[in-house]
Amino acid sequence: MKTLKYGEAIREALIYAMERDPSVFIMGIGVDDHKAVFGSTKNLVEMFGKDRVFDTPISEGAMTGIAVGAALNGMKPIHVHIRADFLYLAMDQLCNIAAKWHYMFGGKMSVPLVIRAAIGRSWGQGAQHSQSIQSFFMHVPGLKVAMPTTPAEAQGLMLAAIADPNPVILFEHRLLYDLSGHVPDPPAAIAFRLAAVRREGKDVTIVANAYMAVESLKAAEFLESRGISAEVIDPVTLVPLDEETILASVRKTGRLLVVDSGWTSCGVSAEIAALAAEKAWAALRRPIRRIGTAPVTCPVSKPLETAFYPNARTIAAEALALLGLSSANLEVPALTTTFKGPF
Repeated sequence: MKTLKYGEAIREALIYAMERDPSVFIMGIGVDDHKAVFGSTKNLVEMFGKDRVFDTPISEGAMTGIAVGAALNGMKPIHVHIRADFLYLAMDQLCNIAAKWHYMFGGKMSVPLVIRAAIGRSWGQGAQHSQSIQSFFMHVPGLKVAMPTTPAEAQGLMLAAIADPNPVILFEHRLLYDLSGHVPDPPAAIAFRLAAVRREGKDVTIVANAYMAVESLKAAEFLESRGISAEVIDPVTLVPLDEETILASVRKTGRLLVVDSGWTSCGVSAEIAALAAEKAWAALRRPIRRIGTAPVTCPVSKPLETAFYPNARTIAAEALALLGLSSANLEVPALTTTFKGPF
């Protein structure tokens, strides 16, 4: 094992795959920029050349179409969207073509496409540049959807995605790129559908993904000071979803709080809440609670942005409410981040 930052772990996975398979190439806005997509594509153009690592126009629909076409013709494109918000422009290519091609041709054709998309809180970029839109793609059969939280997961799921014969979307939260952690040496793929038990507990289950899992762990530390044992489950992959790990925790604690970096309406939290209601109803001691971004357009103002996003304090407050306890005078230490933008 060795220690790498999240962005470095992705870079190492890309190098590992590209050295072994000449059909793997990387395209996307900023992949050859000096900031190199949060460092994850640093120096790759020098290592593999401009034919395999290249910048693209700000034309997400057309470029995704090119990536799909390349995948259909035997290549393995990794298409980087430095802002997931503009995946909206590629919905037809991803949801109507890439996701359906394998089925429509009786399993005789595949689309080995990897989409990397940066999501989440940024630095006051407002309505169109800091959304978390993972739930849109959970709805479409034929797409795998993952949200790695740790460097090891970012690296392992990247390798698994590249090896997968069909499309995979990896949503990477901006505030995770400088997170450090252990990764295997040499790099190794990890399986989809493996949720992580980030912290064991017995009083309440908190299911949270990506950066929300980091905030939930901070909330769980605070709750422990109040004598409350919170179990934190990170789904890691949304499609396929590790239902068994989530349900086992809910049956143990009898209480469920679901935290997501997107809106709650028709979102990830709604799906996980429905899962628990359908398959663990008898174990629930309290109604399920959900928390996500406020049901409004993301603001630019820093104070409003702080109110818009869930954080350790709001997560702890919801957990206390779920337990029927007061959250008055709640002081949860804020997490610090080195993220400075601009992307």
